[in-house]
Amino acid sequence: LAQSLFALFASSLAISLVFAIIPLCHNVVVLAVVMAVAGLAMGCIDTISNMQLVKIYQKDSAIFLQALHFFVGFGALLSPLIADPFLSDTNCILSNATANASSNLPHIRKSLVPHHPGNLSHYDLPMKGMVVTRVSYAFWIMALINVSVGAVRAVAGTSPCFLALQTPLVFGDVSHQLLSADELAMETRPAEKDDLSTTVQRPPQTARGHDDLFSCCQSKNFRGASYTYFAVHITGALVLFMTDGIVGEYSGFIYSYAVEEPLSVVHKVAGYLPSLFWGFITLGRLISIPVSYRMKPATMVFINVVGVLVTFLLLLIFSYSVVFLFVGTACLGLFLSSTFPSLLAYTEDILQYKGCATTVLVTGAGIGEMVLQLLVGSIIHDQGSYSFLVCGMIFGGLAFTFYAFLLFFHRMYPKPSSDMDAASPDKPAVMDDTGLYQR
Repeated sequence: LAQSLFALFASSLAISLVFAIIPLCHNVVVLAVVMAVAGLAMGCIDTISNMQLVKIYQKDSAIFLQALHFFVGFGALLSPLIADPFLSDTNCILSNATANASSNLPHIRKSLVPHHPGNLSHYDLPMKGMVVTRVSYAFWIMALINVSVGAVRAVAGTSPCFLALQTPLVFGDVSHQLLSADELAMETRPAEKDDLSTTVQRPPQTARGHDDLFSCCQSKNFRGASYTYFAVHITGALVLFMTDGIVGEYSGFIYSYAVEEPLSVVHKVAGYLPSLFWGFITLGRLISIPVSYRMKPATMVFINVVGVLVTFLLLLIFSYSVVFLFVGTACLGLFLSSTFPSLLAYTEDILQYKGCATTVLVTGAGIGEMVLQLLVGSIIHDQGSYSFLVCGMIFGGLAFTFYAFLLFFHRMYPKPSSDMDAASPDKPAVMDDTGLYQR
């Protein structure tokens, strides 16, 4: 946990430095390098924060994961609002041709459609002159926010609560020793009482090979694992590959889809669709915090994937309705909102909360968000805007199919047993209802 907290602090510091440097980049290669560093740091934060919540809270991790991803969505909704006051309404560079360039901006926006993304050569935009944009302040504000978050993490690392989280099993042992009233009632059965005391006081065993950050990559931890152990990892990652990919491609291309025929939505109105989508993702994650306390993660994921599939089907049926486009966008945001944390909690519950599944699932989700955007962009460019909804329908169907396979492999996955081999990656040490540690 200490290593993870330090990694989170270093990643926050790296993002702050990147945000401070971006306004100073005058070369696209330098900008690409610093953006790559920011991507690595954000991936580190995403993976470690999810993994540690799972390992610390285990059965209760679903609620904390929902809260974590609510703030992810809240940040995605808040960040554009921070940048908006610093964005220029006209061209960012002043020159003699500024007036002509400003008058051409509406025509340029209308030309930014998937079929002709680079056909802007006939517009004369000034590339040299005095820069008048203030967007640098937005990056510096975000850099300060990240520095403050990193400072909070550094302070938390020395707090008593942090020290308690480092040894949760020790405190669990102490509490069971102090509150073990049943042992006192067994005074008349000394032999059994001695056996119980010996069992309780035995230090809990920990699965070998899971003591460091790179334990998931060690092949010795997979020896003797059943095929369902790997199948659960793969199917879970494929579900998130599809659902997180839908989040990326829908938020990235819904504006382009709306402004084209047959809808031909006004550009300013179409600009509200991505904000509406992320707003309902944030709202859905907020609602999911109390819901996850009452509902099992598996049930929540089932509702999510079915809801995504039905929403895309209705969007295809009512593809000529602007009103339903807004309604469908809101519904899609709600159904996609809790898919990631719910599936993460469900998969880790199957695999006994070792944290290795978290790395696989986060990686699958990130790859899906990247690949599906590229794929959908190419398809829209070749086939037209209607293929945008068709792609979403296909991805939703694949997500539902992969989730059905995950449920199947869960049923095939071996149940926890006290006589399992201590070195098996399928069965780490767990604590039963009586407070005794077993395998």
